[in-house]
Amino acid sequence: MHDHAVIVPSPETEEHGPSNVALFLALFLLILAFFILLVAISTVEKAKSDAVMNSLTSTFTKARPRVYDPTDYTAKDGTILAGHQFQELVTNLFSTTLQVAKIEIVRPGQMMRVAIPVNAMFAKGEAQLRPVIVPLFDRIVAALSGRPPGVHFDMEFVVAVRPTRSGELPTKASLAMSRAGGVVKNLAGRGVPPDSISIGMRAGNPDMISINFYVRNEDEQHFNYLIPNAGSGERN
Repeated sequence: MHDHAVIVPSPETEEHGPSNVALFLALFLLILAFFILLVAISTVEKAKSDAVMNSLTSTFTKARPRVYDPTDYTAKDGTILAGHQFQELVTNLFSTTLQVAKIEIVRPGQMMRVAIPVNAMFAKGEAQLRPVIVPLFDRIVAALSGRPPGVHFDMEFVVAVRPTRSGELPTKASLAMSRAGGVVKNLAGRGVPPDSISIGMRAGNPDMISINFYVRNEDEQHFNYLIPNAGSGERN
């Protein structure tokens, strides 16, 4: 009769597998707790975060022409922006042509005023424009005609007269009124938009002329085309 060897597993062999699993789980939980602690004590630096996001965006965003980008401007914002550009253009026109002109921005992007000595624009005692004004008027017509969609550029030519003894403005034909009418006719002959030009008359120093420039939305009220005759055409 042969003896058979019987192998009986020792207690250490039976507990070897479960002890390894428990150790693995303990290490995993320890690492998880470590990262949770790092997140809890960390602080976000917005500047660095924005820099990283901008870098990623610029890297992975496909470039496209600006013409397809949606605009963020409202109608009012667009008018003000166009108004600033228009005022800058008018300022350059007068500052380079008539150094004697005084330019005042009454409302940025909306209204500006140019004061000019009468003798700098007209021949003394006459309604005829000086030759130096002709190229200036051509540029003014181009500026008034170059309005973008939805925006209206207006010009008001204002002559100053001395009031009567009763404090009222004169109603008879005068040199000042003839000069104002001549300016409108001259600008009309150069192709200015008829609804962009107006003339006015006010009490003041007759040696000075004021030209007001306005920037408005198309739905706002603008000037009418007026040519003064004897006893008509004046504006208060």
